[in-house]
Amino acid sequence: MFIDVAEVYLKAGDGGNGAVSFRREKYIPSGGPDGGDGGDGGNIVFKVDMGLRTLVDFRYKKKYVARNGEKGGGRNCSGRSGEDLVVRVPLGTLVKDRETGRIIADLSSEGQEEIIVRGGKGGWGNQHFATPTRQAPNFAKSGTPGEERWVVLELKLLADVGLIGFPNVGKSTLLSVVSAARPKIADYHFTTLTPNLGVVSVGEGASFVMADIPGLIEGAHRGTGLGHQFLRHIERTRLLIHIVDISEADGRDAINDVDVINRELEMYNAELAKRPQIIAANKVDALADASRLERFNSEMERRGYRVFAISAATRKGVDELIRYAYERLKEIPPVVLFDPSHRETVAEDRKEEPPFTVRKEDDVFIVEGPWVQKILGSVNLDDYESLQYFQRAVKNMGVIEELEKNGIQEGDTVRMGEIEFDFIP
Repeated sequence: MFIDVAEVYLKAGDGGNGAVSFRREKYIPSGGPDGGDGGDGGNIVFKVDMGLRTLVDFRYKKKYVARNGEKGGGRNCSGRSGEDLVVRVPLGTLVKDRETGRIIADLSSEGQEEIIVRGGKGGWGNQHFATPTRQAPNFAKSGTPGEERWVVLELKLLADVGLIGFPNVGKSTLLSVVSAARPKIADYHFTTLTPNLGVVSVGEGASFVMADIPGLIEGAHRGTGLGHQFLRHIERTRLLIHIVDISEADGRDAINDVDVINRELEMYNAELAKRPQIIAANKVDALADASRLERFNSEMERRGYRVFAISAATRKGVDELIRYAYERLKEIPPVVLFDPSHRETVAEDRKEEPPFTVRKEDDVFIVEGPWVQKILGSVNLDDYESLQYFQRAVKNMGVIEELEKNGIQEGDTVRMGEIEFDFIP
């Protein structure tokens, strides 16, 4: 089965912790701080690989974790940063945040690379905290954690022309005679279950990509008959060739077939219904009554469609259809699925998380959040100077003010992480 949607978990590398170290050399028994910084965590980067055609690899591997940064060392030695993890994806992959549905990256050009989750920053070593009055800081900063998220990968075939129509109207046959593609062809519905791509040559240096989309049926916009999977693949095509069976085999009505398919396009995505269309009236070689074609042509031309009477099996009218499609493509700009000006930077789609929150549980005021974890990892509470640094950071961040807004009184208990202390204003 064609794998065009996948969900994967991504975890960027954590930043390494800064080091607490002091210079110790012969004749310098009490040197200053020389703790090095921790290395940055590795990013996870998605890169277009032109050799890939599906997302099948993500069916078997759903977790990707980048390397952490190394911790700092003495003698001002910084830890090594974690290597970026490069994940290769097919051309045309759309990356969305699973939680919000927002687009993170649209990988639609050869060689394109995008950072999907960023690694954490390495923490500062104690050398950064030395001051004229604090010459031997006994604390350093911890590295920050790398970003993590679940993402949805969605592959949409990149083709210039999409062949649409009911099952068994001759789409695969047409693709096979105008390109080197060799799709499976049989005389029954849903022979094609996966899109097929073919390069159509129109002369030296002139070509375009055509996609044979599996046949649509009524109700496709609701997912009937794998409709969503099929419709997804024509969103980026610039031009649609709508193939109908003009022989009207099985008691079908060609005009009604056009109406049904176009209605499905509009109900799935209104923009698809506005996409330029050429009508290919196929199987004229099997047409018993020529008046059917005349009636069909008259109605389609009244609606503004250009109609080509063809026989994909015998190639009748096919060359004229292809040349006309090529000329139309020169006039049609590329399809833009979303406004690049609204494209998020990595992690912008996440809900803005406050640095800390205050809540009261029983008689204890609990301060929690990402900032709390960060500051607690940066201090040595057994060291007086480090404790003073912690107290100033708590005040400057607005924790004291927020506690007072929540009604704290002198002597009440405050919990931050695993530590508790009495509140003294």
